[in-house]
Amino acid sequence: MNVRIDITNTVIKTDRLILRPWREDDLEDFYEYARVDGVGQFAGWKPHENIEESAAILAHFIEGKHIFAIEYQGKAVGSLGIQKYNEETFPRLDALRGREIGYVLAKNCWGQGLMTEAVKAVIAHLFDELKLDFITICHFDYNNRSRRVIEKCGFTKVGEESCQTSMGTLEKSFRYILYRDPKA
Repeated sequence: MNVRIDITNTVIKTDRLILRPWREDDLEDFYEYARVDGVGQFAGWKPHENIEESAAILAHFIEGKHIFAIEYQGKAVGSLGIQKYNEETFPRLDALRGREIGYVLAKNCWGQGLMTEAVKAVIAHLFDELKLDFITICHFDYNNRSRRVIEKCGFTKVGEESCQTSMGTLEKSFRYILYRDPKA
């Protein structure tokens, strides 16, 4: 079952990153990376056309209370969301507590291990602090960078599916799951 998530007062620090709730003053940073061609498409959305579009989405992030800003060197360079997973796809998990995660990172930060660091920190938070039993995640078949993050974080592939994007396309994607260590 999907558990309620509210990150309002949650700040997670790693060696290089701060994961925290989004703030209105992050707008310029958000627009800077969200408008870049090739960033959003890997997560199923088109580049932001103007700062007003980014402002509307940022307001949604803030109101939703389930998407972290990824701060690196004092700047918001990405997001990591804790979304609801599709309970109909996983009826065998009805008795367990879970969520799905998804993420995006500014293109100029790719290849530095930042997203793996962020995902591992959020996994630890979800398992150790919130006591989730499992986390799901998926990536489009052409998104090898995301696949590598998923593999490095210990997820196990459980299937293939089609995913409708906000761009109106139907994309082949791969679904993974990670269970909390019952000894923890």
